[in-house]
Amino acid sequence: MSIVLAILLIVVAALGGFAGGLFLSRRQVKQMLMENPPLNEDAVRTMMSSMGRKPSETQVQQVLRQIRAAAKQADTKNKG
Repeated sequence: MSIVLAILLIVVAALGGFAGGLFLSRRQVKQMLMENPPLNEDAVRTMMSSMGRKPSETQVQQVLRQIRAAAKQADTKNKG
């Protein structure tokens, strides 16, 4: 009986470790993406230039703030 209990405990511990690791890595990736979004100033400038506009620094910063605010709002909406 003790061998069955040992195997059961090993399986439960493995599943718990997997679930905990998955949760922690998901949280870490979300935090990294919030701090360092994949769109940076150069990418925004390139997008605006490709649309035929010469963007000012103010416009670039405004677009970046809007992107970050939308991401933050989407994150809080998913939590609630």
